[in-house]
Amino acid sequence: MIIMLKHLVTTRLTSALLISCTAFTIPLAQANKSLSVPQIQQQVELKTPEAIARYRELLSLPNDANYPNDIAKLSAWLTQEFSRRAFNVQKLKMSGSPIVYAERLVPGASKTVLVYLQADGQPVDNSAWDQPDPYTAELKQLVNGQWETRPWPNSTEKLDPNWRIFARSAADSKGPIAQFITALDILDGQQASPNYNLKIIMDTEEEQGSPNLPAAIKAYKDKLSADLLLIFDGPPHQTNKPTITMGARGIATVQLTTYGPRKPQHSGHYGNYAPNPALHLAQILGSMKSQQGKVLIPGFYDGITLSDDLKAQLATVPDDEQQIMKKLGFSQADAVGASLQESIQYPSLNIRGLSSAWVGKQARTIVPATATAAMDIRLVKESDAGRLIQLVRQHIEKLGYYVIDRAPTDAERAQHPYIVTMASREIYGAFRSEPDSAAGQMAIKGVTKLLGKSPIVLRSGGGSIPIAPIVDTLDIPAAIVASVNSDNNQHSPNENLRVGHFIEGIAIITSVLNEKL
Repeated sequence: MIIMLKHLVTTRLTSALLISCTAFTIPLAQANKSLSVPQIQQQVELKTPEAIARYRELLSLPNDANYPNDIAKLSAWLTQEFSRRAFNVQKLKMSGSPIVYAERLVPGASKTVLVYLQADGQPVDNSAWDQPDPYTAELKQLVNGQWETRPWPNSTEKLDPNWRIFARSAADSKGPIAQFITALDILDGQQASPNYNLKIIMDTEEEQGSPNLPAAIKAYKDKLSADLLLIFDGPPHQTNKPTITMGARGIATVQLTTYGPRKPQHSGHYGNYAPNPALHLAQILGSMKSQQGKVLIPGFYDGITLSDDLKAQLATVPDDEQQIMKKLGFSQADAVGASLQESIQYPSLNIRGLSSAWVGKQARTIVPATATAAMDIRLVKESDAGRLIQLVRQHIEKLGYYVIDRAPTDAERAQHPYIVTMASREIYGAFRSEPDSAAGQMAIKGVTKLLGKSPIVLRSGGGSIPIAPIVDTLDIPAAIVASVNSDNNQHSPNENLRVGHFIEGIAIITSVLNEKL
């Protein structure tokens, strides 16, 4: 749809911010009011200009967690915005950047909804972006296959839903934050505030793997107690249709280093004599998976069984696999599962990077000193990270390698012909809830009401988000509600959010929050 865009006014972020305010309470009559679909659509249209203005202001705040001062400014902005909406806002102290936590309570409410929002973003390389500053949002339109910057509309111009807003974290995940705030404004402004207690976690270390989140959830378990968790994050199905995802894979990492001579040596003088670590590493990696992509390490897939009913459920997801393969540029998929959806129900073992000596114009005739492989293991609910890492280690040992967790000493080099340094990290586990759980029903019903038909429901997404520690510690179900476009260049230069999806996302979140519990 085309929406009239009124004059956009951005406000200056003040330096004096409230850290908390008196807990907000809502009259039961107001909290029990529901908005109709036409009312939601009308209010979204009216609120779009100020929503985009707020979104641009949020996008202007650098949010790389490697820079604590920037995160402090971002946290202050979030504190101000939620305090303005009568939330009790505070920072939950933990190692690293504190969680920004907001809550709003309803007297007599029997249910509590916890919401997870990601606030930090990926680092930026300005030279790789097609605009001067990734933190200054630009509105672009497609012209002859190229995205060209255009002026922001004035009060008389129409907003084309196919235009896109380019900036770091446009989709992942400042877009959902701006959409969520606008959804709250719509509900509050129409006297239709939620009839349940609302608690919000804003994570400022997600792109670093949320290393401190599990301990924080345990430390603040009582404060965070809830009946269900909603995550407004992540892209929809690749068709760009509204999607509810009931799980996400966990992640662990492994790094392997093999050794040859202490320093690179002339391949003429020492080739056929000095062991080549790149060859050893290639042999190790090649032994782990078949040419068809299946992990060959015994026990790696233990515990995963796909019933006929589950396969039928997965087959309902509208994947056009021929189109997916064409888009990605290959003709045959790995044979772990019979389809994309089946494949992501299994843990994966992925080589994410390789390094040894030099290539291209820098290549030289040497035997390398070392070779390194960076790997990731995507976890499913049935798999244990520690167990899978141990299986990888045992597999390498069975190949005849001496496996250690540090660089070898001279004595070890003299004693062991084949050495591997193996470093590993368990980041967080997988989670998966059922569509008929409280979280699944709230998300699915809210989107269905808005659309007049059911959204796409995924058993699990392929990516990883730090939700398992929350689900496991609080013992609650969770659902992920997508509100951005799938082709958003997430984590890459020229990240963007389609204007139509930004607007639709406001409506989706409003409709989900409008469900009464």
